[in-house]
Amino acid sequence: MSGWDVSPSGVESVTSLVGMAMDDVAKSVTSYGTNVTSAASSAGTISGAYCGVGTPTGPIGAALALFVEKTAGDVLFLGARAAKSVNGARQATAYYVAGDLGLAANAEHSALAAPEVKLPTPGGPQGGKK
Repeated sequence: MSGWDVSPSGVESVTSLVGMAMDDVAKSVTSYGTNVTSAASSAGTISGAYCGVGTPTGPIGAALALFVEKTAGDVLFLGARAAKSVNGARQATAYYVAGDLGLAANAEHSALAAPEVKLPTPGGPQGGKK
């Protein structure tokens, strides 16, 4: 670790930029959810509503729902990976500045591990894992 040459202001600058990019991604994911829901409901069905039952989902709506279900973990992983990397870089830098290269190395190493992403379960608390 004696070869470290960290610029704390550089780390802060880069992690701030990543934070702003993460905010933009979060807005895009929210928009994606709204737009895919709208597309699914606008795609129509082969038949109308049945007595006592809401409008049935057509094949396009079902395909969109399946796509969202199968890619939700990947989308959540992007944010979790970025957040873990930024937090790890900031934590390692703080230890570096404090002169504790051992804790800095541990923080860096911990940040490299893939984050655990829990997918929401329908009608229940967070439960699935990626």
